[in-house]
Amino acid sequence: MLKDSGDGVRARNLARVLRLVHLGGAQSRAQLTTATGLNRSTIADLVAELVGEGWVVERDPDPVGRVGRPSPVVAASPRSVVIAVNPEIDAVEIAAIDLSRTIAVRERIESSTLLTAVDVADLVADVVDRWRAGPLEDARLVAVGVAVPGLVRAADGLVRNAPHLGWTDAPVRALIAEATGLPAAVGNDASLGALAEHLFGAAQGADDIVYLNGGPSGIGGGIIVHGSPVGGVGGYAGEFGQNRVDAVRATVLEDDVSRARLLAVLGLAAADDATLADALAAASDDDPVREECARQRGLLAQAIADAVNILNPSVVVLGGFLAQLEELDPEGFAAAVAERAMSENAEGLRILPASLAADRLLLGAAELAFTSVGVI
Repeated sequence: MLKDSGDGVRARNLARVLRLVHLGGAQSRAQLTTATGLNRSTIADLVAELVGEGWVVERDPDPVGRVGRPSPVVAASPRSVVIAVNPEIDAVEIAAIDLSRTIAVRERIESSTLLTAVDVADLVADVVDRWRAGPLEDARLVAVGVAVPGLVRAADGLVRNAPHLGWTDAPVRALIAEATGLPAAVGNDASLGALAEHLFGAAQGADDIVYLNGGPSGIGGGIIVHGSPVGGVGGYAGEFGQNRVDAVRATVLEDDVSRARLLAVLGLAAADDATLADALAAASDDDPVREECARQRGLLAQAIADAVNILNPSVVVLGGFLAQLEELDPEGFAAAVAERAMSENAEGLRILPASLAADRLLLGAAELAFTSVGVI
């Protein structure tokens, strides 16, 4: 975390400079001066402090096409990293990510059985210890961020309910902090995916966003309103997958719009995202696969239309297998949503696939980790 000098204005200016480099990439001192409105000597002083603390590095600019005295370029240091974790029903993915969003090292550790929260904490600690002795031996580990497919209490990182993992009232933040010796932060995976897509992905530049992600653990969602994540009073907002779609059968959206159902109709026991997408795209028009896809697309279109009517977003981002369903016929899917929504609310609406692919949840977890310790 940034050092507290007791000067609130200086601390805020340090954070402003670091966030500009984090969000916008490497920038010259001149660009930082323009963006902040601070004078050149103040920027030079702030950058020098950030360099000294190991958050940024300075390098000479590319001389091509430049006239006059060049302004040094300020970039995020690759040495300061956070550990990002995403536990799922079949694997735990772990990565080390720096402020420039570079993934220094990552591992996917598969499991044939559900892991408990204690198991995951021990696994993360083992990986971190191994990385500290290997690829991260020269790095400074700042914190751990965890993206969990379940309800996470914002106040203390308690996982109230992650039904697909079998976790109830699991103190994940405390377990991982104790196991690794690092500050830890825990959030809902879809909410963190929404944040990543908003800051760096398909919805970059948009301030009112609905994000839905479909994965092995069901459907989750995230909401951005006026550029800020909406968590609700407890941190549980965005559970679109739990919306009732059939009152008679008492089924919810993720019961009927389901990756498992797609795999079953394809006759596959398992598949990664690329394999599933290829299999769906290859199905013929009279194949039962297409019938199942059409059924799920209709239910998904209605769910999105309901969200559009309530929240009036400018962008809806779909991740995981939901994006694969949409991409079978993007124009047809957009029309189906528009037919089900109020016309005024759907004006100008864009429905986009998530652009950060498999990195979105890890990048969201990393953002949470950096934010939780006051770096950005």
